[in-house]
Amino acid sequence: MKDILRTPDERFNNLIDYNFNPNYWEYQGIRMHYLDEGNGPIILLLHGEPSWSYIYRKFIPKLVEKGHRVIAPDLIGFGKSDKFTSAKDHTYQFHVDYVTQFVTELGLSDITLFIQDWGGLIGLRVCANLPDKFSRIMASNTGLPFQGGLKGLIAPYLIRKDIKKLGKVTEEQLTAKMNFPNWVAYCSTIEKLDIGNIIQGGSYRELSEEEIAAYNAPYPDETYKVGPRVLPSLVFTQLRKNAKIWNQVFKNWKKPFIVCFGDHEKITIRYKKLLLDIPGTNHDVNEDIPNASHFCQEDNVDFILAKLDNLMQLKLD
Repeated sequence: MKDILRTPDERFNNLIDYNFNPNYWEYQGIRMHYLDEGNGPIILLLHGEPSWSYIYRKFIPKLVEKGHRVIAPDLIGFGKSDKFTSAKDHTYQFHVDYVTQFVTELGLSDITLFIQDWGGLIGLRVCANLPDKFSRIMASNTGLPFQGGLKGLIAPYLIRKDIKKLGKVTEEQLTAKMNFPNWVAYCSTIEKLDIGNIIQGGSYRELSEEEIAAYNAPYPDETYKVGPRVLPSLVFTQLRKNAKIWNQVFKNWKKPFIVCFGDHEKITIRYKKLLLDIPGTNHDVNEDIPNASHFCQEDNVDFILAKLDNLMQLKLD
């Protein structure tokens, strides 16, 4: 049994705009929290790192009002879900496996998927595992990192080597040079990882103190933050497997797929062109999200929901 921590329920009392009933599902003795609201066609919302289902608090009521069943899980290590105490318990494959099992055990089908950040790294892999269960995908500020051949074999070693050379990275150093190695080193070495501050830094609009506090709520102290600290280092761990999946699945994915990145997004922008090349991508609907940065869900909810409406209207082949 893996060592886990469970955030006390009182940490989530009276969070602004987050008045949803909790639901729980177990995987190998680990409890995962998810929201399940409304009835109708299913929309699955997958969050990234280091956010949690709180980032969809403004999406859910509006989607329910439109007649949808909306499901928003907290990844293990985040939100109201259990949290590992050891970084070794987090692997890319582990996150893909339990989300795949979650979709299967809940009996979900004809799913419209919205993915952002790690929601895409995991969600696209889940789609590849269960292609018949997913009908539509909207990708925002995300991608599937891949590299085949010899480069894909040696790249993880070279990246780890570069990160190790950096040692400790301060917030000032990260701000001065925001790149992937600095981000991984910062998350793993900074004494106090300020989750709310990270979400604010990746948002175009200014969050309220109550919203920032809500992003910090899942983490009473640093021992609870193993997930947010370690996920950045997992990005490059399955490059060759992702390359195989990309070539086998997404180069031939013809179901409705739209790509909407924040107009101020910089972190995942390299993946935008790759997503636009997916055969099912509808280029009449793709459009940058105005006044939106990396955590676009915090910046322009109505625009994103309008694009989701466009996606739902696209016909399946």
